[in-house]
Amino acid sequence: MNSTLSACDYDTAVRADFLHFVDDPDRNDQACQYLKDGLLLLKQGRVVSLEKYNGDLKDSALLYNYSDKLIMPGFFDTHTHYPQTDIIASYGAQLLEWLEKFTFPTERLFCDREFADGVADFFCDELLRNGTTTSAVFATIHPESVDAIFSAAQKRDMRLIAGKVMMDRNAPDYLCDTAESSYAQSAELIERWHQKGRSLYAVTPRFAPTSSEQQLEAAGQLLKDYSGLYLQSHVAENHAEVAWVAKLFPDRRSYIDVYDHYGLLTERAVYGHCIHLDETDRQRMAETGAAMAFCPTSNLFLGSGLFSIADAQSQNVRVGVATDVGGGTSFSMLQTLNEAYKVSQMAGQTLTAMKAFYLATLGGAKSLYLDDKLGNFAVGKEADFVVLDLQATPIMKRRMAKADSITDQLFALMMLGDDRAVFATHIMGQCQHSRGS
Repeated sequence: MNSTLSACDYDTAVRADFLHFVDDPDRNDQACQYLKDGLLLLKQGRVVSLEKYNGDLKDSALLYNYSDKLIMPGFFDTHTHYPQTDIIASYGAQLLEWLEKFTFPTERLFCDREFADGVADFFCDELLRNGTTTSAVFATIHPESVDAIFSAAQKRDMRLIAGKVMMDRNAPDYLCDTAESSYAQSAELIERWHQKGRSLYAVTPRFAPTSSEQQLEAAGQLLKDYSGLYLQSHVAENHAEVAWVAKLFPDRRSYIDVYDHYGLLTERAVYGHCIHLDETDRQRMAETGAAMAFCPTSNLFLGSGLFSIADAQSQNVRVGVATDVGGGTSFSMLQTLNEAYKVSQMAGQTLTAMKAFYLATLGGAKSLYLDDKLGNFAVGKEADFVVLDLQATPIMKRRMAKADSITDQLFALMMLGDDRAVFATHIMGQCQHSRGS
């Protein structure tokens, strides 16, 4: 232990192997830091130091001994839908049919706060069971659905970004609000939840086809009227959707230009999918600081297309990884990275294990503008982390015995791992999920 630390400098110690990133490994050969048998010292849920374990530890510290496990910063899910939890793995549709057949009828139920609470609690527990500690989450048009998800997150002390869906056209009447009501209800929710504890609010127009010009203007006005807000929506997921947007907004150059025109392409804006964009679109996203959420399991399941990490990276666009449940087929970030690797292979690109886990940790934090608080074990950061068991299944144990480097272990982990590989998940240093408990 660092000899300069006194007994009052930390209250919690965590022993394990540690891996985190200080930069993008594609741009910095020293970006990944791996510490065998390390000790993470915490004070009131924040990092004090990460150092080599030498057996010196004050008796009064709470010790979590994971000496045979690997710890990483908690995973970031940059785009998902908690109301779609119960329709995950529903058979057979592409995007627009999926919305009509499964999503809209299910979202209707979230006007009932008790029902919404039940789904929200399950959803947050499932995130933690899969090592995801921070997520950007769509609710429904109902304010009750937003209250439910923020309440569930606060009970677990999770950092969550969420917002009420804004949708005033091209949807069933029972799921439509108006430009005026969506502004007013969003404003009330912002005042109730934004920056209260670890909660952050996202202005959430579902996607351009389901919002009138007046509602998109209202979304832009919310961003002007309240500081520090997020914006989340969808863009260029599906060819039919892109064609539909072109008909609805004939004066706009492209789908992304629709959002840009209404002031919705900004820092802290996160757009799901971003598959069918051109170079001008990507350049504009880079200029404004908006982020792309790469949703591989959803894109494959709904037949939407192949996201290009190389194109995004060539123009320095912020990119995070996302499950997009329930079009996405798994809450597991490990399985999501598995599919991200395969999408890249199909696109003739390379996704290394180091890059993949960077995207799931520090890269995700950067895409959500939270890298000053989360994403690695730098001193002062919030201690949200996942404890990984590299021998969680017989095939993982057998494969890890043949691994000749931490890089090889990470690749095997993302190809073979799932929720069974998550031994524990900690929020602000405290264990919020433990396997088998």
